[in-house]
Amino acid sequence: MALTVEVLAVFLLLALGSVLLSRKVKVPFTMLLVFVGLAISAAPISALAGLNVFFNNLASEQLFVGLILPPLLFESVIGVKLADFRAVYRPALLLATVGVLISTLVVGVVLWKVVGLSVLVSFLFAALISPTDVATVLEVFRRVNVPTRLATLLEMEAVFNDSTGIAIFTVALATSAAVALQPLEAVAYFSYTLSGGVLVGLGVAWAARRLQPMIDDSVTQVVLTLAAVYGAYAVATSLGTSGLIAVAVTGLYYGNTVLFKVESKQVAEATRQFWGIVAFVANAAAFFFIGVSTNIFLLGTTLGAFLVAYAVVVMARITSVYPILSLSRVAGAGIPSSWMNTSMLGGMRGALAIALMSVIPLATRGQVATLTFGVVMLSILLQGPLLSRYAKRTFGAQQTLQPYVIPDRIYDMEGAPAPAEALSPDPEGGKSDELR
Repeated sequence: MALTVEVLAVFLLLALGSVLLSRKVKVPFTMLLVFVGLAISAAPISALAGLNVFFNNLASEQLFVGLILPPLLFESVIGVKLADFRAVYRPALLLATVGVLISTLVVGVVLWKVVGLSVLVSFLFAALISPTDVATVLEVFRRVNVPTRLATLLEMEAVFNDSTGIAIFTVALATSAAVALQPLEAVAYFSYTLSGGVLVGLGVAWAARRLQPMIDDSVTQVVLTLAAVYGAYAVATSLGTSGLIAVAVTGLYYGNTVLFKVESKQVAEATRQFWGIVAFVANAAAFFFIGVSTNIFLLGTTLGAFLVAYAVVVMARITSVYPILSLSRVAGAGIPSSWMNTSMLGGMRGALAIALMSVIPLATRGQVATLTFGVVMLSILLQGPLLSRYAKRTFGAQQTLQPYVIPDRIYDMEGAPAPAEALSPDPEGGKSDELR
């Protein structure tokens, strides 16, 4: 217990220091936390402070996914308009299912047949690296300006490809343990995790909506949202379905129904501030986890291997994104090339891949771990800045999302729910969201 408190104190101090330093050097604090984590992982202080043991235990026991990712998802999705979701859910689901499958096959086959890795290592790595990472995608879109529906498209892809990625990864992991799943079993497992997560999320959000009229103070409102978030995740995972999808559906339903019913501006503001703080801490933990979990010495000796792996992953992303989005439509219009380019650059990997890698048996984990750490680091350090520059040049310098604050778009100055027309970002009914 004492070690846990000490580790938490050290982590919060490092997060605070990174935020203060980022204001001076004009570098995102999350990237600074990755570098701090890398430095600590390479130094004896990592073992002395217990940081490496603490974060490795979080990953190996699957606590990282259950504690860190749900609040990030909820805080982001709770501000998504239902109209924006309806406009992009088809291409988002295609990217999250067909796109992940294409990426897995491309990465696995190329590493196996062309690079010469074993079939087991090739497809284990392909399965865990193909889904885009929720925490990384959300963080990037807090700092760059893209059309709202494009941001929603990539956020929803990152949320829903959880089920596809974990289903494929489970098949590959079962094969490594000589318990191969049949194709129909794999399809049934995926369908169950996806649909089950959606149903659990709807059920929890519906229950929260029934309870909300009984609440008239900010503390109870915050407790209700906490119970909804972690309750949805716990119920879904206990049933063997996707906890992250359950949280996302809860947030989407909750934000578009329950929060519109809150009549007190003070209660709504307290809820926004609470989830802003929780999302900040969770996001800091996700990026620090990436740094402190990475073996920098191992990367230095295997530079060529993970550079090749990264090139293959990017090629797979291109192979899946451009055909799918070329055939898709948003709000009745074709998707422009600027959206496709942003989607390709926005397909970053992060802490979720490392968390999945940690459950691979030690006998098989070595080479997969090397490739995973290398690709994740390149994804964050290379694609993040490239995406920021491209978005600023293409869409302008304004932020898409306010950092860690649920958009204040549902209340008028008196604290009552705003009229429908006030929800539009401009008097013309939302032309800022037009496809470009």
